[in-house]
Amino acid sequence: MSAPSSPRLDAIEALLFDLIPRLSPAPNPRGRPEILPGALLWTGVLVCLLRHTASQQALWRLLHQVGLWAFPRVPVTAEAVRIRLERAGPATMQTLFAEVTAVLADQRPVPPPLATFATGVYAIDESTLDGIARTLPALRALPDGDDRLLPGKLITAFDVRTQQFATVLTTDVPRQNERVAARALVATLPTGSLLLADLGYFGFRWFDDLTDDGYSFLSKLRQKTSTSVVHVLSAAGPIRDELVWLGARQADRAKHLVRRIQVPVGRTIQTDLTNVLDPAVLPIAEAVRLYARRWDLELAFKTIKRDLGLHLLWSARWELILTQVWGVLLIAQIASALRAQVAQRAGSDLFDVSLTLLLRDLPRMLGDGKRDILAQLAALPVVKGGYLRPSRRAHPPLPDPLPITPPPPDLVRIRPPRYAGRKCGHDGTDRPPS
Repeated sequence: MSAPSSPRLDAIEALLFDLIPRLSPAPNPRGRPEILPGALLWTGVLVCLLRHTASQQALWRLLHQVGLWAFPRVPVTAEAVRIRLERAGPATMQTLFAEVTAVLADQRPVPPPLATFATGVYAIDESTLDGIARTLPALRALPDGDDRLLPGKLITAFDVRTQQFATVLTTDVPRQNERVAARALVATLPTGSLLLADLGYFGFRWFDDLTDDGYSFLSKLRQKTSTSVVHVLSAAGPIRDELVWLGARQADRAKHLVRRIQVPVGRTIQTDLTNVLDPAVLPIAEAVRLYARRWDLELAFKTIKRDLGLHLLWSARWELILTQVWGVLLIAQIASALRAQVAQRAGSDLFDVSLTLLLRDLPRMLGDGKRDILAQLAALPVVKGGYLRPSRRAHPPLPDPLPITPPPPDLVRIRPPRYAGRKCGHDGTDRPPS
């Protein structure tokens, strides 16, 4: 299917109407006609999620009592809706998420330059799903705060350039260490990408394997990690840019030389690590700015939980939870693409467009059947309470360029590694912690 030629909201709505019937299982030609068509079921799920009425009962009321848009009301029971959802599972919504994401990729505006040396820039992290209601008999005796009330977590790679979820994996193990699924996650990303990761992914073997596999990384330095300085690239007061070995002891040492960047941020010293050793490729100021963009993924998690209601799960069954998860992620992808189009049409910064307000009014816009909504949104003045308003994102102070002392050409950059065990599991491997 070709991508829509117009980025208007009605084009995306038409996209959904075209995709959902193709993804729904074909009815049995020998049986009686379906009372509840699959296209209507999945469209209803998305509308309920968008309206923050995500529950099986709300979906049944929409389809049976109220009616969805111009579709006739469906004479179906609430139990029949539940059975259809459980029988279908999350596969249809997950496939729809992938299809719509691919179409949106063809029509989004060209993102601004960011780490031009990298194939892509991705923030990686995990988010634990909120606790479920004790609706199942096996859960009713569990106390508040019990881990068995946590259904699982999302394992994600977020494209910082396009503000879209690039990869989403799921697990029903809520306390799983980040590095267990890290390799499977990175394998979905193009070689040559720059990965922004927090301390949950810190590990000597992990860093070495990323370098060997052709990925760049930007991470924090864990406190009390022993290092030995090999060469000072730049130094001025508290600002330092050095090539170091991770692990000063024989029993615990990394294979590849890395770069340590220290910059004052407020009253603290921010210390970043990267395997991009050339400061001409990744200047100090750009490294500081890039690591701050790791927060984009945290804001995306906040959007799907707070603004799209994923903090309230509509079922205690894992398969139905996944249907809600993929539906919410699908809406987030579409809303993010709309936001980029509004910013482009208005000539404003992407983060000056309120995604929260856009999501709040999107159900009304769909119901009103308006056309060329992007033009109307972009025409609104930049005022308090409007879709366009100055962003409140904090920008870290960026240091001025410093003179660079190139390393000697014969500098040793690889040494025999030795990986010691860690309290959170074997360092950097994909084996679960013991």
